[in-house]
Amino acid sequence: MDIRDIRNQFNLEASEYDENRRRFIPCFDDYYAGATDFAAKALDHEPKRIYDLGSGTGLLSSFWFRHFPDAEYVLVDIAGEMLELAGKRFKGLPNVRLEVMDYSMELPAGNADLVISALSIHHLEHDGKKNLFRKIADSLSGSGTFVNYDQFCSEDSEMNGKIESYWIQGIKSSGISDSEYSRWLERKKLDRECSIRQECEWIRDAGFKSSECIYSSGKFAVIFSRK
Repeated sequence: MDIRDIRNQFNLEASEYDENRRRFIPCFDDYYAGATDFAAKALDHEPKRIYDLGSGTGLLSSFWFRHFPDAEYVLVDIAGEMLELAGKRFKGLPNVRLEVMDYSMELPAGNADLVISALSIHHLEHDGKKNLFRKIADSLSGSGTFVNYDQFCSEDSEMNGKIESYWIQGIKSSGISDSEYSRWLERKKLDRECSIRQECEWIRDAGFKSSECIYSSGKFAVIFSRK
């Protein structure tokens, strides 16, 4: 997977990204707000520094900001135009920093207490995911936490096909335009999904003492991992 393909696709979609999230994520409120509310309460301590990997427009960070407005946020994305929108979202907030960076190659300098990511890591090849999980483990402080909101496949191919079909039917009936649907199909070609079980195993192998799914609905799940 050429990282330029990912950057170009998401720069193209930057201005419509947030608006389209609800069309593509039928469980949007539970996925972003509900799971974040639980995860924030499940943390062992209040995070002082938070990395948001593949942050895009800062949508996920905006939900965490409601719980920890005094934390330092470092929003990382390879798509500069997405980060420009994040800058507008958090305009005037000195504790939010933006970094144009390929997080699969490097992470921001220093250590974080919490690493979060939404709908980004599934674009990496499986070996890239494993390497990233090791980098995240190394970047976290002693009792740090990693929360990944992502898109997954079923381990049963027949069931996965049924889940995909149900998801696509919902998107088509959401009021999406033909052009938006076509662009989504192009973005979908970038997907490199794994199962929830596989990812939890890879995260534990990377040095985390625990990794559990705390929310799941259709294609979407949230994995909460403690170092």
